[in-house]
Amino acid sequence: GEESAYREEVTQLASWCHSNNLELNAVKTVDLIVDFRRTPPPLTPLTINNTTITSVVSFKFLGTIISKDLKWGATIDSTVKKAPQRMYFLQQLRNHNLPQATKVQFYTAIIESVL
Repeated sequence: GEESAYREEVTQLASWCHSNNLELNAVKTVDLIVDFRRTPPPLTPLTINNTTITSVVSFKFLGTIISKDLKWGATIDSTVKKAPQRMYFLQQLRNHNLPQATKVQFYTAIIESVL
C-alpha cells in the first residue's frame, strides 16, 4: 500500500542520486512519519544503501521545527527563547550610546531575522 510506495520512492531517489554522482548521506537523514490515525500500524525501519534511517518525532529544517503532529508549538517556543537572548545585546548597544542607525541595523540583522 502506501508504505511500499513510499519505500519505492526512497529507492528511486537513492538510485537517481547515484546515477547523477550525488551522495545521499544516510547518517544525516531522518525519517518522520505523519500519521493521524488513532493507532498507526508498526513500520519496519527505512534503509538507504544498507544504512538504517533514524525515525524521529521532530527535526529542525531551515530554522523550523517540523513535528509529526505538524503543530507550531516547538518552533514558537524556540523563537520565543531566542528573542530575549538577542534583545540583551541590543540593550548593551543602547547602554554604550551607539548611533540609532547602528542599533536599527543590529535589530534588523540579529533580532528581526528570527521573528
